[in-house]
Amino acid sequence: MIANLLQARRAIVTGGGSGIGRAIAETLAAAGARVAVLELDMAAAEATAGDLAGSGAIALEADVADSAAVETAFERACSEFGGLDIVVNNAGAGAVKALHRYSDEEWDRLLAVNLSGVFHGIRAGVLRLRASGGGAIVNVSSLSGIRPTRGEGPYSAAKAGVIALTSNAALEYAPDIRVNCVSPAVIETPLTRPLLREPAVRRRIEARIPLKRVGSAVEVANVVAFLASDLASYVTGANIVVDGGSSLPSAQTDDLLARYVESAD
Repeated sequence: MIANLLQARRAIVTGGGSGIGRAIAETLAAAGARVAVLELDMAAAEATAGDLAGSGAIALEADVADSAAVETAFERACSEFGGLDIVVNNAGAGAVKALHRYSDEEWDRLLAVNLSGVFHGIRAGVLRLRASGGGAIVNVSSLSGIRPTRGEGPYSAAKAGVIALTSNAALEYAPDIRVNCVSPAVIETPLTRPLLREPAVRRRIEARIPLKRVGSAVEVANVVAFLASDLASYVTGANIVVDGGSSLPSAQTDDLLARYVESAD
């Protein structure tokens, strides 16, 4: 990471209290940005902001599904920072069960957080970014928004919507605001770590990844920092998959053809 990549930039990161969001907040701060950490859990937001205290980070409490709360939080961030240059819409929530077993309330909540929450962040950010002379929005989707993940129907649908919403926003808000998206696969975070601690599970997952390992939250955060920076000044409307190549193999033919390729070596 280039230490001054985001020097003097002012950023807000939703869901910045843990996992990928925390790594994004830490990475942006390390690159020189001042970061507002927005979280549903204020204690988690304060913990992240406290660890970044030397960079002037602040903690904000809001449920991204609540548009009024998001608007209030963004206004406070702008007031504290004197403007806004970067918006990272990362906050999300998930569940796993058969599609027909989701209740209306569960469906509504998953779409409210994962899709409407991104819309609220875009809407709250656009005019504030323009008032600062432009900037960058980075939305966090998921590989589940591109390829189906068994048991994650509402989550997958919402994340697919985030990718489409990114394209729309990139088209509408150019040239002064760039809007991009990242789509991670399985990433090692406090949420996934208990599962990945099982050696057999980890081996099975890593065997299906061309890079042969599970990615880290920092590796996702590095892509976000790139998209938020001037290094990506001609990139907008993109969705960058961060999956170690795990979406590349064909389930139908890869194992079969690999035998012939290996035997020819």
